[in-house]
Amino acid sequence: MKRFEYLTLEVDTSGFWNNKIDSQQLNDKLNKLGREGWEVTSTVDLNWQQGATKGLLVILKREIG
Repeated sequence: MKRFEYLTLEVDTSGFWNNKIDSQQLNDKLNKLGREGWEVTSTVDLNWQQGATKGLLVILKREIG
């Protein structure tokens, strides 16, 4: 039976990115994690307010064993 471990990555859009996600920075981070065997399984908008997200929760998994 396959076994997995999970990682949650919180992407905060307040402050540093001025309420915008820096796509290149996020791509770089996800590509780095991908090289380590992590795979994105889902994303969730955090604190949805007035038509804009305040962040993302990215859920990743990789097989262990």
